[in-house]
Amino acid sequence: MSGEPSKTLFEKIIAREIPATIVFEDELCFAIRDINPVAPTHILLIPKKPMPRLCDAVPEDQALLGHLMLIATRIAEAEGYGDAYRLVVNNGAASGQSVFHLHLHIIAGRPLKWPPG
Repeated sequence: MSGEPSKTLFEKIIAREIPATIVFEDELCFAIRDINPVAPTHILLIPKKPMPRLCDAVPEDQALLGHLMLIATRIAEAEGYGDAYRLVVNNGAASGQSVFHLHLHIIAGRPLKWPPG
């Protein structure tokens, strides 16, 4: 064994080791269609910088986190849901996070109830 930590699913997608339907990419992040969508539009927005959970962000990540929010809006608009979409960030296993690489769920295309979950 090399002793190096294994790559997350998203790091493998970034490296093009695993195929995915990429709907957006820039130097900081990329977005893919979720393979198990909960709505007609369900896109995962993923920073290229490895960050296991939102609570692992540091002050230097502020610009990246803001960038993700702006890109989420751009993607929702491109999908036709610029004024009616939900952003979800699961932080930790107890919240439903299953891939420990920060990602935002962009969900739209059906009525969404409150509270979620």
